[in-house]
Amino acid sequence: MPASKKRSYARYTLAAVELLGTLVQIERKSRRMTAQDLADRLGVDRSTLQRLERGDPKIELGLAFEACAILSIPLFGEDAQGLSMRLDEAGKRLALLPSRVRPKALGVSDDF
Repeated sequence: MPASKKRSYARYTLAAVELLGTLVQIERKSRRMTAQDLADRLGVDRSTLQRLERGDPKIELGLAFEACAILSIPLFGEDAQGLSMRLDEAGKRLALLPSRVRPKALGVSDDF
C-alpha cells in the first residue's frame, strides 16, 4: 500500500482496539504499575505502550495479547486452559476442511 494511502478500519475494529487499550491501562494503573514498568516487561518503548493504551490499531497483535497476559486480562472470556481447549477444537475443525481453497472456475460458453 503506498505511503500516501491511509488504511481505514471499521468502526467495530476501532472500538474493539480502543476497549482493549483502555482495559490494559485500567489494569496497569490498578496494579500501581507505571507505564515504563509495563513497557520494560513488554520489551518496547513507553511511547509504544502509550499507543496501545490509546487504541492505535497499528499496534502489533502479539504485543497487545502479551500485555493482556502480563496483566491477567482474559481474552475471549476464558482462562489459559479454556483457550487451549478452544484452540485444539479449532485445529480439529480446520483439519476437516479442504486444505486448498480456490474459487470454482467459471465455465465460458462460446456456443453462439
